[in-house]
Amino acid sequence: MSASLREKSLLLCPGGKEDFVRVRRRDLERLSTEVMQLREFLPRVVNKELMEQLHRAQSTHTVQEKLQQECVHLQSRLDAQQTQCQREREEKLLLREQLWQSGVELQQQANFCSTLGSAACGLLWSCSGQEDTVTLWLADGKLPSFLTVAAQTLESFVHSLDEETKTQMEDASSQEHQFVLALAGSVTNIAAVTCGRDFLASSAHILLDTLLKLLELMKPRVFPKLKVLMLMCLYNVSISVAGLKYISENQALLPVIWTLLEDGHWEVSLHSLRLLQSLLLDEEVVLQLGLALLDPDLRARVDRLTSSAQPGLRQAAQQTLEDLQQVR
Repeated sequence: MSASLREKSLLLCPGGKEDFVRVRRRDLERLSTEVMQLREFLPRVVNKELMEQLHRAQSTHTVQEKLQQECVHLQSRLDAQQTQCQREREEKLLLREQLWQSGVELQQQANFCSTLGSAACGLLWSCSGQEDTVTLWLADGKLPSFLTVAAQTLESFVHSLDEETKTQMEDASSQEHQFVLALAGSVTNIAAVTCGRDFLASSAHILLDTLLKLLELMKPRVFPKLKVLMLMCLYNVSISVAGLKYISENQALLPVIWTLLEDGHWEVSLHSLRLLQSLLLDEEVVLQLGLALLDPDLRARVDRLTSSAQPGLRQAAQQTLEDLQQVR
């Protein structure tokens, strides 16, 4: 047993020039056989293809490391962007709150201005009913700037309306509506005074053109009170020879009258007839308008108004129809 163990052990013989190891012959033969097999099969396994695969594996590993580094970098950028996005979202919410608050304050200011404007123009409308007041305004030289502002305000008001709010704004309690009515009423009262209508006829052509343009733009049955005031203003101006000459030269005048005769609101039709009558009373204007006054459609529209249930409209229509029949 001990001898067998001694055969299997590796013995070193120190002290010599070389060290010797004692190995069993059978183990040495087995080892030699394995070495020969490795020499034979190793070249078959470790070939060019394997080396290329190892190289590709190494390259793939390198690419993976780069991708991992890029992923870490992108994750870092994503975290930074998310942080910035969250900060911007909070700022946006804050700005939205501030915008809403500003909108509320702006609406409050607009309501206040409308109320103040309505009250001020109401007083102005009342004062303009006095001839001495209009004369004083002309003497002070403040009337031109007022008429310019009035024309701009009326035009802006009409253009700002959309189809959905027109019927809502018709409510007489609307401060903005009252403001515009008072403004138009003041202009109408100015035109009712001799010095006022002469001034409008000579120095307020922009206002007169604006009134005709707005009457052309406004839809049927929309703001009849405003239409009536503008028609009354034009009628008052037409009393002046210079005023009648100027407005009759406007190509939109007669088409506007035609349209308003069938507006659907009897007061608008009535004041359209009165303006038409004012044109028919002047021979030069009749000659100027010529064939337009002979149009059967115009007479048909006036004739339909002679059947109106409103006595004043019915009478004005009958008188206008008689005047039209005298036109040759």
